[in-house]
Amino acid sequence: MEIQLIDIPKIADPRGNLGVIEKETIPFKVNRVYYLYDVPSDSYRGGHAHKECQELLIAVSGSFTVALDDGKKTRTVNLNKPGKGLLIPRMIWRELTDFSSGAVCLVLASHEFEEEDYIREKEEFEKIVQAG
Repeated sequence: MEIQLIDIPKIADPRGNLGVIEKETIPFKVNRVYYLYDVPSDSYRGGHAHKECQELLIAVSGSFTVALDDGKKTRTVNLNKPGKGLLIPRMIWRELTDFSSGAVCLVLASHEFEEEDYIREKEEFEKIVQAG
């Protein structure tokens, strides 16, 4: 599985830290930024894969769990530090759960929203992966 936890460069200051994401930080140009917030703790987000889009997820506040599946292996990652980002390449099924109170998930995406890029049915994702 090609997912990767990356360190977000920071500028430390007695007044507080500043996280910096520039073109050297992630392997794609950011074309879309969005964030999830006020997600009830018993809800989930995601439940899809992208055919082409890559994403970087950051817990800028609070915590949440990301379950990942590449069709062969599964992995679970708990994001709870704004200085760490989860880089998710294309064709990885993801589900986000266990949002803490006040959690905010910032997402930097390589592509603008295109419904055609989404695989929203797990069975369809599994068939595509098995077909190679």
